[in-house]
Amino acid sequence: MMWSGCITAVVTPFTKDGKIDENGFASNIEYLISKKVSGIIPCGTTGESATLAWEEHKRIIEIAIKTAAGRIPVIAGAGSNNTQEAITIAQHADALKADGVLCIVPYYNKPTQEGMYQHFKAIAQSISIPLCLYNLPARCVVNMQPETVERLMEFDNIIGLKEGN
Repeated sequence: MMWSGCITAVVTPFTKDGKIDENGFASNIEYLISKKVSGIIPCGTTGESATLAWEEHKRIIEIAIKTAAGRIPVIAGAGSNNTQEAITIAQHADALKADGVLCIVPYYNKPTQEGMYQHFKAIAQSISIPLCLYNLPARCVVNMQPETVERLMEFDNIIGLKEGN
């Protein structure tokens, strides 16, 4: 599977009492679809992923897939600095039939290149859907090197790299 076009990170709206605004989130997705985006990424860094409880994270992915209803790809944010948590969210997205997952380099931990390789390898081997790597050195304090990305290309479901700064 190859994605192209404008794939937009979706913000996560909240109610005044701090709960996810599920209707507002679905409305945001409908608006993006009406504006002809090519795909969406719920639970990325723009979608408050680092501050969501895991049950909230899972629920947002469920709402995104249900709302998009196959009209555009849903690439679920499934990143974490904890490999097992990233696997759990990626497997949840896989079970829900997301079109893929986006996983960030483990933040805060400052992993080595080998650590990054092992992290992404474990995620890739745990799912059947495409995985896009996300390198964000400004937030993760480390930069995934081209050699590490090249090593990860041995996994058929690792299909791309999002670079941030």
